[in-house]
Amino acid sequence: MINPILIPELRELLTSNDTDTIRKFCQQNHPGNVAELISGLEPAEVWQVLHLLEPPLRAEIFSFLDLNKQVELATGPSRNDMARLLEEMPPDDRADLVQKLDESLLQEILPLVAKAEREDIRKLVSYEERTAGAVMSTDYAVLRPEMTVAQAIEQLRIQAPSKETIYYIYVIDENRKLIGFVSLKDLITAKPAQLVRDIMHTDTIFARVKDDQETVAKLIEKYDLIAVPITDENGVLVGIVTHDDAIDIIRQEQTEDMEKLMGIAGTHEISNYLQTPWWKHFSKRVYWIVGLAALGLVSGLVIHSFEATLMNMLILALYMPMVADTGGNTGSQAATVVVRALALGHLKPQDILKVLFKEFQVSLGLALALGLLSFAKVLFLSRGSEIPVGFSLSKIAAAISVALGLQVITATLIGAALPLIVARFKHDPAVVASPALTTIVDITGLLIYFCTAKILLGV
Repeated sequence: MINPILIPELRELLTSNDTDTIRKFCQQNHPGNVAELISGLEPAEVWQVLHLLEPPLRAEIFSFLDLNKQVELATGPSRNDMARLLEEMPPDDRADLVQKLDESLLQEILPLVAKAEREDIRKLVSYEERTAGAVMSTDYAVLRPEMTVAQAIEQLRIQAPSKETIYYIYVIDENRKLIGFVSLKDLITAKPAQLVRDIMHTDTIFARVKDDQETVAKLIEKYDLIAVPITDENGVLVGIVTHDDAIDIIRQEQTEDMEKLMGIAGTHEISNYLQTPWWKHFSKRVYWIVGLAALGLVSGLVIHSFEATLMNMLILALYMPMVADTGGNTGSQAATVVVRALALGHLKPQDILKVLFKEFQVSLGLALALGLLSFAKVLFLSRGSEIPVGFSLSKIAAAISVALGLQVITATLIGAALPLIVARFKHDPAVVASPALTTIVDITGLLIYFCTAKILLGV
């Protein structure tokens, strides 16, 4: 049961040196809950709490802290404490932390880490970021095919305390090549004298160290796995990616897609909003905003070139925002649907003609519905307005409705096509899905609007 405690109370306990209460609180609550609480403390106070705990619990709580908070704590005065923490942390978590540390700080800490863990860290950080090798854990259990089930269970008793998961146990040959796997359920239900090779599964779902991390997460999702083994180019087992890592990967990928969708640049890491400095938020947003604002000047040039049309038919200016907004909304909807389908593997860039045909059908329906609505809107809002001689309000409303319908169709097709074209050139389709698309659709929308008015109304 969670023992509720607040930061002011925790600070009071630290001040009064009530170590027993703090220790009991940390032991009785989930490490994630403890980490969430102490993340609000100053680094020195966090270390005070961690020093009261046994190394395994200390490392577990530390692993649940936000990565930025971990980096902040790692820069503290005690290099030995940090080295002990790295030794106890899960391999994939400590690799993530090490990659964020300054090189000078790393050179001070790594020599203090035990040799086995130090080599493991260097191996994991050597893999390219966002690959399976960079996110995998080296804490996995292995068996040999010639073992009996009784021997395998005895071996697991030895391996289990230091492994992240033992529900899947991987079977390797004398060269450490992956040849199959058994589950804990397989071992428990098998007869003690049976050989591992007789009960193991050889149709193993696995990934390579250089595979994209998102590919690995999709394997876990598709086959409902607890973990996926990772091999090198020669088929040698080098690590595993577990289901909790897959959740982190999916969150990271979703964060990246969401930020790219909104034109936010940078590394797209999951971080605490309030703990991120304002200038980092600024630097991630400024490039797209300034660039698209500059591109938006084209819209001004389009309006300027149709200045005479506006002077002769001032009512057209009143409905320009409606046409622009509708085009941006329909284009963004189409882009979002296509980007999601690409991300889930439901579409490929070569499906562009099928997608455009389907979106054309959708856009026709939308154009008809919105065209009728805009026709009624113009008649209702502009009744009593001054209309130039020789024109009627219904004729003007019809021209605006046609322009809006054409804008809906073109914006939808542009929104569907852009992500597929970008994906065709091996770039992230989310980049063009919102801010860039909106700017492009604004420009095309103004051209359609004024050209339609000029043709149908003759102004």
